[in-house]
Amino acid sequence: MNQRIGPVTARGQKTRQALLDAACEEFGTKGFYNASISSITRRAGVAQGTFYLYYRSKEEILRALVEHMNRSMRRTQSEAVQDASDRISAEIQGFRHFMRFALRHRSLYRVVMESQFVDPRIHRDYYQTLAERYARHLAKAQANGEIREGDPGTQAWALIGIAYFMGLRFPVWEEREPPDEVMDTLEDFITAALRPDPAAPSAEERPPG
Repeated sequence: MNQRIGPVTARGQKTRQALLDAACEEFGTKGFYNASISSITRRAGVAQGTFYLYYRSKEEILRALVEHMNRSMRRTQSEAVQDASDRISAEIQGFRHFMRFALRHRSLYRVVMESQFVDPRIHRDYYQTLAERYARHLAKAQANGEIREGDPGTQAWALIGIAYFMGLRFPVWEEREPPDEVMDTLEDFITAALRPDPAAPSAEERPPG
């Protein structure tokens, strides 16, 4: 986790966000190595020296962007599925929301992809944190009898993999949401993969512990 530096006033927070937004666009369009601190500050509309009040290097602002992506995506995903009636419905709603999120944040998506070549640790931590939180939700759904039993970590990584490559193909490469027939197939696939085994005992029938 990055140690925050720079002003913490409302104006300072606005400047920090402007630098993050500018870095996201620069890294997303030019790539990390072709972007420069001067191009980031020009895009942000601040003096180059201002950058160093908030971040020590390009690498540090890249790490901050990846962490920002992680927090933003988890927050918006939670909001998108909060009214879902069960876990499978939450997965379907979550996938649809993620495709819209990836389309709106294509540059941020590319930043996360590129981070593996700049700082493999932050790239790995991004997905490990995501998978661990995801697995906890799936484990709870298993305990409630909402989805098929199995290793929730494996389920989480498999679902993340589907979302990653679908997001790469449509929002990032084709700059559009997946068409309806693709989403319908994806929903059928996820439902079939997670639907509880009808022969398995329900949550009420299982012995305690």
